[in-house]
Amino acid sequence: MQTKTSTTIGFIGLGLIGGSIAKAIRQYYPDYQILAFDKSRETLALAMQDGTIDISCTAIDEQFSHCSYLFLCAPISYNNAYLSQLKDLIHPDCILTDVGSVKTAIHEEITRLGLDANFIGGHPMAGSEKSGFANSKAHLIENAYYILTPSDKVSSEKLEDYRCFVQSLKALPIVLDYRLHDTVTGTISHLPHIIASCLVNFVKSTDTKEELMKLLAAGGFKDITRIASSSPIMWQQICLKNKDNISRILGAYIEELNRAKISIDAGNERELFSFFESSRDYRNSMPDHSAGPIKKIFALYCDIIDEAGGIATIATILASNHISIKNIGIIHNREFEEGVLRIEFYEEDASVKAAALLQKYRYIVYEV
Repeated sequence: MQTKTSTTIGFIGLGLIGGSIAKAIRQYYPDYQILAFDKSRETLALAMQDGTIDISCTAIDEQFSHCSYLFLCAPISYNNAYLSQLKDLIHPDCILTDVGSVKTAIHEEITRLGLDANFIGGHPMAGSEKSGFANSKAHLIENAYYILTPSDKVSSEKLEDYRCFVQSLKALPIVLDYRLHDTVTGTISHLPHIIASCLVNFVKSTDTKEELMKLLAAGGFKDITRIASSSPIMWQQICLKNKDNISRILGAYIEELNRAKISIDAGNERELFSFFESSRDYRNSMPDHSAGPIKKIFALYCDIIDEAGGIATIATILASNHISIKNIGIIHNREFEEGVLRIEFYEEDASVKAAALLQKYRYIVYEV
């Protein structure tokens, strides 16, 4: 991996993912020169102001011809369009990559343009329901799986160079064929977003005039539909670019729903028990960390007496011990939750420390 201080990194697009990778590079390689192009002048100004980038580019021009690594971080359809502008600017040693969650389309365009020897597709499986550079964080890709999809003609040296670079940013690189990538992410990433959006739209369309469903929605409903708050443009593009895989996967999922409906209609006790037992056991066997695209929520539930200053007391206890709270509130529907107060944190360590601290003060705490 290159370590010389003259290394130049280029970014086309500087949103949540591009901004987070740029900030991670700035953190671990403070001497690297980072330049970026983005359609938003405000984004570029903000990135210059906070020191994330050194050079703000208003066009894709010769400045990008010196890049050792060049990241395509714009929406998927835009990335393909930008490739033709970059074709004559990429030198033989440059590693060209992207961060899109769909790989087939860009690999096909890379082949059409003859850029196979430079291209290693990339997909950091990290994100947030919030978008844009303003929400980017240097630690967003830390301990997150980062899938690499090298083209057939890229050298093993380039692949190892980029794998080590990704690893040095504290991400977890995994090498996959791009076609397999699109099937896997279509199932574990794209499908859940579509399901969450369908569920939210279903509740919206079937809610009462008084919006009782919206009022009574439990924490469980909000947790499993949280990803429906993601960028509509990004998910529109993902569905268009991975439509064949998503359509096939959706069809199989609809069949699974139909099987559940048949069991319910028939009142089949054995099949219903097996259905829920199987899902519980498989879900509980999954690693308990947040290295995937749908981030784990770090939260706890706590019993408090309904009295003035109850929440303020807990907030003061946590603040005085330097524990930051992401969100706090009373749970009015506790059908699926234990505890009256729900407290959400930014990091797992904070959640663990808060639980121990509140228990020390004799609060009854239920950890998620």
